[in-house]
Amino acid sequence: MTNIKMILLNPGPVNLSDRVRNALLRPDLCHREVEFSQLQTQIREQLLQVYGLRGDRWAAVLLTGSGTAAMEAMVSTLVPRNGKLLVIENGVYGERISKIAKIHDIDYITLSHPWDAEIDIKSLVKLLDENADITHLAVVHHETTTGRLNNLVELATICQERRIELLLDTVSSFGAEELNFEDWGITACAATANKCLHGVPGTSFVILRRDALPSLDTIPRTLYLDLATYCQQQDKGGTPFTQSVQTFYALAEALQEMAEAGGWRARHSYYSQLANLVREGLASMGIKSLLPQGSSSVVLNAYYLPDNFSYEEFHDQLKVEDYVIYSGQGNLAQSIFRVSTMGAITHADMERFIAVVKQIISKRH
Repeated sequence: MTNIKMILLNPGPVNLSDRVRNALLRPDLCHREVEFSQLQTQIREQLLQVYGLRGDRWAAVLLTGSGTAAMEAMVSTLVPRNGKLLVIENGVYGERISKIAKIHDIDYITLSHPWDAEIDIKSLVKLLDENADITHLAVVHHETTTGRLNNLVELATICQERRIELLLDTVSSFGAEELNFEDWGITACAATANKCLHGVPGTSFVILRRDALPSLDTIPRTLYLDLATYCQQQDKGGTPFTQSVQTFYALAEALQEMAEAGGWRARHSYYSQLANLVREGLASMGIKSLLPQGSSSVVLNAYYLPDNFSYEEFHDQLKVEDYVIYSGQGNLAQSIFRVSTMGAITHADMERFIAVVKQIISKRH
């Protein structure tokens, strides 16, 4: 094992601060004891505070599982059996929502786009006009396939006008990008601890409007991922199943650290500084971004591979220098790489990253 710090530029898990890492060493704890109940309640309140939400109208429901577990819980719980879901796809994670709907036998249709495309509002309106029975719409906020931050303002207005419930995948945007829950009419969003919040993998959550939950006498589609059961028991200080205690410790500490540093707006600003540093540094070497700057999130940007490099070769040479980048997916796998600026990463880390990339490319020429 090496003691050298590997800088993770993949979109989660992220580099941890010493403070969050040390939280994992807190005493072992039974999930049925009052101390765990207090920890769980603290985290639920902290999560609502990230975007200033009131606990009488909103609830944060905690799960042990990845961001996909939270997405599956949200979709399978909140779309009723007599409902119909429209899924907007412009990347891998939009397509994953459709897979969730199909597996749970939810009535759904899709509005598909090329992976590098923004949402086509005209096509959306046409599809809604043709399908007046749509009750719910699901969309990815930050599609990490390409780094695109989907513009939700106009889409949210359309949903509100038609009284369609809006379900968001905010797995890689919660805590770093704007989420206007009230003005956008958000019904629920799913997210995770180990991305913009700088916790560790193992805990995910759904922020939902309390009045969107089905009644407890509704037969759920799943046992383990039924949000109504979780919310009821967590409101009482309990949990229906064993939670990942140590990752809860880490998430509580990460949320406290984030709040002390200025909250999501400060994190957005910091990510933006790092992302601009990378974008400008790579551009100076002729490495072009996949999307224009205004279309990308501050969390992750995608770039075309340098000339005459395969992804595997570029990745491996960077890893020798203690940097882990991320590959493209599907038909982008051989043409792009992705750089995220989440986690306990400094300006100096990213300045050195640019220097290392320049060195690798210069050796080839």
